Amino acid sequence: MTPHAADLDAWLDETREERLADYLEFLCIPSISALPSHADECRRAAEFLADRMRAAGLEHVEVAETEGNPVVYGDWLHAHDAPTILVYGHYDVQPVDPLDLWVKAPFDPRVEDGRVYARGAADDKSNVHAQVQAARAWLANDGRLPVNLKFVFEGEEESGSEHLDRWLADNRRRLAADLAVVSDTGFFEGNVPAITVGLRGIMYAQVDVSGPAIDLHSGGYGGTVRNPATVLCEIVAGLHDADGRVDVPGFYDDVRPLSERDRAEFARLPFDERAYRESLGVDTLWGEAGYTTLERRGGRPTLEVNGIWGGFQGEGAKTIIPAHAHAKISCRLVRDQDPERIFGLVRDRILALAPAGVRVDVTYIHGGSPSLTPVDHPATKAAARSIREVFGVDPVYIREGGSVPVTASFESILGLPVVLLGFTPPDDHAHAPNESMRLDNLELGTRTMTRYWEALAETLLR
Repeated sequence: MTPHAADLDAWLDETREERLADYLEFLCIPSISALPSHADECRRAAEFLADRMRAAGLEHVEVAETEGNPVVYGDWLHAHDAPTILVYGHYDVQPVDPLDLWVKAPFDPRVEDGRVYARGAADDKSNVHAQVQAARAWLANDGRLPVNLKFVFEGEEESGSEHLDRWLADNRRRLAADLAVVSDTGFFEGNVPAITVGLRGIMYAQVDVSGPAIDLHSGGYGGTVRNPATVLCEIVAGLHDADGRVDVPGFYDDVRPLSERDRAEFARLPFDERAYRESLGVDTLWGEAGYTTLERRGGRPTLEVNGIWGGFQGEGAKTIIPAHAHAKISCRLVRDQDPERIFGLVRDRILALAPAGVRVDVTYIHGGSPSLTPVDHPATKAAARSIREVFGVDPVYIREGGSVPVTASFESILGLPVVLLGFTPPDDHAHAPNESMRLDNLELGTRTMTRYWEALAETLLR
């Protein structure tokens, strides 16, 4: 450890309890972007974050308006002849349903056994807080940063980032940089430090099947009309074949086959398939034939039903043919697949499966493109060195099955290479009840970021 790094660590040691209390206060704000009723809370989270950025010494801090939730911007641009880094995270969180499965209220943070439990504890308030505090550490100790930093924290990532692309395009000149660092990822199974080099994209849609004008008595009308719930089940069943492949014509046309090197990298990861299966509470794993679990999770596209409803769902019995049935469907996409093209293919397949006697509507909700970053990029190598120095081990390189659509936006709109660097544990239960964050990951992640800014200055100036 260099004397300079030791000074930063000493400051972080002194402020650890104060920073933890501030993080817990951040988690108390129910900034659920998917629920319009929480718009004021999203704004409160944005203002909270802006206040902390100003207090850290960042400049030009702004709660920037969009047609939805605001974007929080701030920068520090006094590192002459040094690279400029755009830093991204999101302050919004997922809905909390089902509420009855939470041990404690999701916005009443609970610290227990080295973890904090709350909605957003991992995804993504932990990474956002770490980024602000890492900048604060530099400015408190040195009055300067080794690189120029521009922070963009959005408030709609968990609901599709509907308004971010326009904001990025409108602010293209202000956001000019050499590299984007996206802090919305985590570590590998067993909490092995990792750098994410690949993210799948997403296409999200809703299917609505309509039949009779009103619910009908299943005794009086059964056998005379199409049942929308039955039709929907038949449609869903027709979207996969027996080998687990998506049965949509053209779905795989743009998919890059996994190379021998890709498959070797997946095989190198320390993955215990039995432990993974047991942690999920299932007796067998399933997916596209011919691929390993990790290959299917990170390197192959999918189609999943995220929700399905229609007809009577209360206690007891009610004998009806429902007038409507509905499903939410998402596709996870790999490099070169376009979400809007995939929507068109899936829509056409669903309509082809629909029989006479019902009306079927398929609505595009949102989408995001996949991302793939070279392992040998200098900024990726600098991230690996920073992790090694703080965590004491070399990171593994992983492709995550989830999506962070902004990575593709940074590439296509701003023309920036992207490094995905976050610190959440794999058992954080993000998007589920009892989401949690390991406090050692939070603390060591903050220290890693202080090292990374200096490592980037040295690397990108060569």
